[in-house]
Amino acid sequence: MADDRAENEDPRVSAARYRAEKAARENGETPPEPERHAGTPTGTERAMYVETAIQQAIRRGDFDDLPGAGKPIEGLGASHDPDWWIRRKIANEQLTGLGPPALRLRIEHTEFEQRVDALSREDDVREYTEDFSRRVVEARRQLLGGPPVVTPTRDPDEEVAAWRDRRAARLAASAPAVADEQPRRRWRRRR
Repeated sequence: MADDRAENEDPRVSAARYRAEKAARENGETPPEPERHAGTPTGTERAMYVETAIQQAIRRGDFDDLPGAGKPIEGLGASHDPDWWIRRKIANEQLTGLGPPALRLRIEHTEFEQRVDALSREDDVREYTEDFSRRVVEARRQLLGGPPVVTPTRDPDEEVAAWRDRRAARLAASAPAVADEQPRRRWRRRR
């Protein structure tokens, strides 16, 4: 409200008002109240109006059928994660590459096997695993604030062995499906 008054006021008048308020403060007096237009509510009046409007809406039942009424708020379980709302927003909006490094690494950790399984060579798996572990260690060293980095590092040899096992299982699962298929008959037209 004071900003609106300052924008519409002559600069000489606002300077004079500033000097008067400063002098009053220096003398230990309270500065004079700014002029109010008739009908402009004060902060207390505005708060009372809002509270009255809320109470009337409750009595009318405007808040009775809201979605999630009577259900617990998500993320406030026994193991409360202070960043639950960030995670939920990232998941709902399917955002990638956003957030502090700790959260990005946690997401990458949960998707680690899928990302590794998409690779086709052992050297690529080893290189990706070493890069992931290097980024985890680097994030632990940085003291920029934000959530703590609790993501574990990965051993490249163990990940390569697990990648081989998963790949062999996938190949074994797809091999019987090919053997069970019967060859197609080809029809030829006689001439």
